[in-house]
Amino acid sequence: MENLLKKLEELRECFLKTKALLDIDRKTVQEKELRLRMSEPDFWDDRESAVKIGREAEELSLETKEWRALEKEIREAEEMAALASHEAEASSEANGELATDMEKKYLELEDKFTHLEFVSLFSEKYDHDNALIAIHAGTGGIDAQDWAQMLERMYLRFAERQGWKAEIMDRNYGNEAGIKSSVIRISGAWVYGYLKSENGPHRLLRNSPFNADGLRQTSYALVEVIPEIKDDGTIVIKDEDVRIDVFRSSGPGGQSVNTTDSAVRLVHIPTGITVSCQSERSQHQNKENAFKILKAKLYQRALEERETEERRLKGEVQKAAWSSQIRSYCLYGKRYIKDHRTEYETSNVDAVLDGALEPFMEAYLRWLKK
Repeated sequence: MENLLKKLEELRECFLKTKALLDIDRKTVQEKELRLRMSEPDFWDDRESAVKIGREAEELSLETKEWRALEKEIREAEEMAALASHEAEASSEANGELATDMEKKYLELEDKFTHLEFVSLFSEKYDHDNALIAIHAGTGGIDAQDWAQMLERMYLRFAERQGWKAEIMDRNYGNEAGIKSSVIRISGAWVYGYLKSENGPHRLLRNSPFNADGLRQTSYALVEVIPEIKDDGTIVIKDEDVRIDVFRSSGPGGQSVNTTDSAVRLVHIPTGITVSCQSERSQHQNKENAFKILKAKLYQRALEERETEERRLKGEVQKAAWSSQIRSYCLYGKRYIKDHRTEYETSNVDAVLDGALEPFMEAYLRWLKK
């Protein structure tokens, strides 16, 4: 029991040190002040400001609530362990059972702290924001288009595992199989913080299902992740700088799935940035969503031009071709997936393709802090 008490004490000290570094106490006070402001009679007179304050209070609550709860659990576990160690009249058998229970509790607390410590890695400006994730088939023909669709499914499954909301804003199907491109809006807690690790080319090595001889094929797909910037008027798009095209939404094989020209494509003439959206039946809604994506891309471009170090928001834009990949997925022979930045590797290929991306993301966030 003495050894357990020592481990609990070390856990508490480590917890308090990390809590202080993250300034959790100040954030708790800040949340209380915002809650008091929200209770004032005139709070909703300025609706825009009220929504902003409410969102900020909720984000602070999410961040501080778990820290407060875990601190309480650690102190209670220390008190229980200390009490148990002084109960000399208890039988050795009872002490043994209690020690086992307390050891389990310690491991549970350690896991909770590890999770909170991981969340503390989300320290950059846009980590808590929603994100737009764009997937583009690279070199590799039909296999690359199939690979792009596999990645799309992987990110949709990851979002589902996290309890996030995922909305496909645009999808351009391949003529025979897969997709040429896809844009997904994902909303939830710390979305960009997690997904920024996915920026860059992803390489697939496998025996091609589209080749009669099943020959080995190398395919590439480019993944871009952009934080969804709240529109604060910083980015102004002039009417004369945008060409707007409308067309019918398409499905697999290029077939039309809508009888009206509801899909919208925007071309920003000064930069050459092209954005399309066809997720809604309404042309107006698609146009609105397309402009949101365009503004996010322009905002990010401005940040990158102004501050070189903030290129990490999207990572370096690279051609989806040989030797530039951030991660390789080998689906034949010794099956494995390896991240070439962090050197993290796993043989649990099926789980990763089904959305189990957390180990890769944690390894990336820790790699960034080195």
